[in-house]
Formats: sequence, C-alpha cells, structure tokens
Amino acid sequence: MGIFNKIKTIFNKEESLEEKIINDSVEDNAIKEEIEIYEKGLTKSREGFVSRLVNLTNKYKKVNEEYFEELEEILIMADIGVNTVEDFLDRLRDRVRHENIENPEVLKEIIVDELFIIYVDGDVLVNKVNYSEDGPTVILFVGVNGVGKTTTIGKLATKMKSEGKKVLLVGADTFRAGAVEQLKEWSERSRVAFYGKENSDPASVVYDGVQKAINEDYDVVLVDTAGRLQNKTNLMKELEKINKVITSLISDAPQEVLLVIDATTGQNGISQAIAFKEITPITGIVLSKLDGTAKGGIVLAIKEKVDIPVKFIGLGEGQNDLQVFDIEKYIYGLFKDL
Repeated sequence: MGIFNKIKTIFNKEESLEEKIINDSVEDNAIKEEIEIYEKGLTKSREGFVSRLVNLTNKYKKVNEEYFEELEEILIMADIGVNTVEDFLDRLRDRVRHENIENPEVLKEIIVDELFIIYVDGDVLVNKVNYSEDGPTVILFVGVNGVGKTTTIGKLATKMKSEGKKVLLVGADTFRAGAVEQLKEWSERSRVAFYGKENSDPASVVYDGVQKAINEDYDVVLVDTAGRLQNKTNLMKELEKINKVITSLISDAPQEVLLVIDATTGQNGISQAIAFKEITPITGIVLSKLDGTAKGGIVLAIKEKVDIPVKFIGLGEGQNDLQVFDIEKYIYGLFKDL
C-alpha cells in the first residue's frame, strides 16, 4: 500500500457504533474538525489541480512522453515550481521504467506519494512553535503589507488563548496608518492584552511591550512589524534593532520569526520569502489565504525555494481557520477525491 493510500485509510476510517462511542473523545473530535477544515479550505485547489490530474488519467490509456509533457504543465500551473517539477518528473520516469508502469491509473497515486516524499525529503518536519521553558515566548511576525499579517496574529492569539496561554499583542508597525489600531481591535476580538503606540520608534514599543510581558507573567508575546520591503536596508536595520532590544530582555528571544505569505500571490510570494530570508533569520512560514487559491502546490514550491518549514496555514476567514500545518492532512485534503 502506498503512502497516500495509508493516509486515506487513517482519515477515512469507518467506525462501528461501538468504536465511535469508545473513540468519541475531545481529542478525536478536534482531529476530525481539523481534517474537515483542511478538506473545505483546499476545495479550490482540489477542484483545479486534481480535476486536471483525473482528466489526464482518463485521456491516456498508456503512459508516454505526451502524458509526461501534459503532467509537467499541470504541476507548473499548480505553482509547484519549475525545478521541483523537473526533479519530480525525473523520479517519476525512473519509477515508470523500473516498475514497468504503463497504466496512468496506477501512476495517479504514485504521483501523490512522490509529491509527499519530495516535501518530506528525509527531514524531521518541525511545525511546532518553539515555546520558551522559562519566561515569555516572543514571536515576531514579518511580511509585506496586505498579506494578512495582522489577521494572522489575531487568529493565532485566539488559538493560543483557547489553549490556556496568557497572550500579549504588541503593535510595532507604528507608522502605517491604522496598523496599531487594527491590531488593538484584534486583541479585543481575541480577548487578549495589547500594547502599542502610534508614531513611535518600533524598537522602543517592542522593548516596553516585552518588559510588560515579563513583569506581568505573560506566556506569549506576538509582535507585528512593518512590511516595507521597498527599502530593504531600512527594514533590515529596524528588524535588527527590534531583535537586539528583545534579546537584551530575554537572552534566547525571539524564539520564532514567522514570515506571512499570501498564498494567492503564487510565485510573487516565493520572491518575498527569498527577500525576507536575506533580511532577517526566518524560523517558519505562515501561508495565509490558502483557501482562496486553486494553486495549492505553493507549499511544495516554498520548500524547494527557501527550505523553511510551513508552520501555519490560513484556510478560511473564521477565527478558527488558522491551522498548524500538517503535511498528511494537506495531502489528504488536496487529493482526497482521487
């Protein structure tokens, strides 16, 4: 049984009434809810990518070079990335040759297995937040304006609060009109604390915010930063200064620097990831608005281009639609109709 078939078996498990009663725990219900959010959130990508894959399978009775050429076009259209697609097709051709595969129906599930293998690539996948064992955990959010950074922070605050954490939002995007007020509104919606001052030095605001978190025993500090990528030098200096003041208060902080990318921007989002990686150390990616694109392959493209783990994905507009990224749930949500 291939990898994808195993994933489908796990998530499609048919339960007897007796098993359902036994397994109907809070944890099981939470997992079921997450799978449903993945399924719903990846509908656009599934309908676009998978329907083309199914049509390709139905079109050819035998795997040949024309089949591979059309498959290449489908994968590139899904925003997987040219280099990844070329490597992927080389691996696929090898398997077809060595295993004497002629039937496109057989190859269909092998394609999904190989995409899974490419993403994992022998690595131990880290999608968990690196929480501090002692004192507040500080998480910096970076990303260009308009990618959903503030909304992501608000949703993550809601998620962390529901897990019993004491959360503080800090508005360090101090010069963009309305940015501090927008984050404050999210703090009220999420019912967490807020610190920020408009038209103030961002590093000074962060210093005061982190000091407040230390004094008042907060578990997590989520810091919104400016997204002005037009002038890399100024942004680099600002982020360096912010990092320095955080470290002066908590030696091992910030524990995370998360880059928010709008999934609907496709390859432009990849360019942003490359640019931000040059400016500041990035520990993880948040892929917002993944439910709004038919090109769900961007997850694989990010892995190829920047090799930074995707830690969260946005799969809807609701406060609970920000999900910890799980490659198995993603593969299942994307290809469940195969």
